[in-house]
Amino acid sequence: MPPTQHIPGRARRTPLRIALATGIALTAALAATAPAATADPAPDAEGTQRVEYFTGPGGHPRHTEVPAPKPLAPKEQAKIKGDGDVVPIVEAGPTASKLDVVFIGDGYTASQQEDFHADVRAKWGKISAVEPYASYKDLFNVWAVDAVSRESGVSGDPTSGTVKDTALGSAFFCDGIERLLCVDTNKVESYASKAADPDLVIVLSNSTKYGGAGYNDITSPSGYDGIATASSDHAQSDQVAVHETGHSLGKLADEYWYDEYGTYTGAEPWEANTSKLTADQLVAQQKKWYRWVGRPSPDGGTVGAYEGGGYYPRGLYRPTADSIMRTLGREFNLPGREAMIAGFHRHASVVTAVTPTDRAVRRGAEIGVRAADGVRLRWSVDGRQVRRAEDRSAVTPRALGVPADGRAHTVSVRATDPTKKVRDPRLRALLTDTLTWRVTR
Repeated sequence: MPPTQHIPGRARRTPLRIALATGIALTAALAATAPAATADPAPDAEGTQRVEYFTGPGGHPRHTEVPAPKPLAPKEQAKIKGDGDVVPIVEAGPTASKLDVVFIGDGYTASQQEDFHADVRAKWGKISAVEPYASYKDLFNVWAVDAVSRESGVSGDPTSGTVKDTALGSAFFCDGIERLLCVDTNKVESYASKAADPDLVIVLSNSTKYGGAGYNDITSPSGYDGIATASSDHAQSDQVAVHETGHSLGKLADEYWYDEYGTYTGAEPWEANTSKLTADQLVAQQKKWYRWVGRPSPDGGTVGAYEGGGYYPRGLYRPTADSIMRTLGREFNLPGREAMIAGFHRHASVVTAVTPTDRAVRRGAEIGVRAADGVRLRWSVDGRQVRRAEDRSAVTPRALGVPADGRAHTVSVRATDPTKKVRDPRLRALLTDTLTWRVTR
């Protein structure tokens, strides 16, 4: 794992990334034991949290550890309980079938909440313009959670001596690092949990100063993995958030390295975009991104195995020379896009029922669904496909051939995203969903 910045008075240590399976178990444990509004999402045993930060636009990230926040006092819990209106920004469908992005504002006073909403729209517009977000906009709901601050702006802007009283405690110069924008993650959890189903959480801090952070080892009892922070009004701060979603949604490793760290000698990494294998070995053993080797990648060049990644300059390989998981402002490479699309579909369904599936429908009633352009829809009656209804978004059981024989029948639709951007059969399984209705006379 990468070295962390040395902080005077604290022993240097190497933190462990929480594996996905461990995170799931930890989520269950936290949900069962942590009091509401004070959940402390996975600080380590020494009372610190591992964060990723960015020294500047177009730069390579670094890691360090910061002190974990203290549990919320009863007075703080009561204040948050009375705050935090949830405002819809983009409503694509029910939360159960969409990926719900939750923005929480910090450093916005009561009179600036409309400014916060405008900043969310602008920031989401830039994030969703990046592929593969751009091709999958229909999968996302976006919510703004209003956290009212007493003062406008955030601590550390413009100088380290600037202190502001804000709802989440956003602060630059976190642990002496100017561009590291830290927050109180306990407060973030309390506000994020006000949304019905937070899948992705981004804290938007009211500032024009460049900076941000990624709390990638956090697994929340509310359902999200990781927290990204970004300044609201810096033109490139959206790239911080995009990179962090590569971790939280795509489960991707960082593709940069520390020159001083040496050669990797551990086990094969679990992430999809780093490996101990060369390109020839990947293809011969049919491992990781072998299906993409030799293909031109949107981040430039061709997919292969480039030494350096996962924090090590030697002993680990990455798929391309310079994707967004290495340098901000770049594109996701082909394996990265594949992982991101699969990540979207871990939270969002390929098809959404317009007609509820939890109640019976009559033969003459219309059954409607909603799916993105290009999604294939295959309708069936009692398990037998009705080819003449292919790709229709609305049908009636009668037109499908459901007989009026007084018996119960079923109508189903199988929806499949045929994208060629996902090649791994295990991931392609996430790109198919089925809905079923019971039909009465």
